Amino acid sequence: MKLTRINNDSNGNGRFVVNFLDLITEQDQQAAPDFGPERIEYLFSKALERAEKIGGKRYRGKDYGGGIVFQSYESNLVEDITALLK
Repeated sequence: MKLTRINNDSNGNGRFVVNFLDLITEQDQQAAPDFGPERIEYLFSKALERAEKIGGKRYRGKDYGGGIVFQSYESNLVEDITALLK
């Protein structure tokens, strides 16, 4: 999983973006439609639903498509995200 540091928000909080595919499990892959936009929409919604449990939000910036953003200064962000996938 690759976390990409992006600019702080307007309040100075640190932010990191992760690609939504890093939050997809094998079960999600199997349950998704076979191909096309429906597959991507399904997988993104599953990843976003999972990420929202620890404060993740859809990243709307143009420089990183398909991303989910987390606000964090904590060093355990990777562990929190990894725990979501179990």
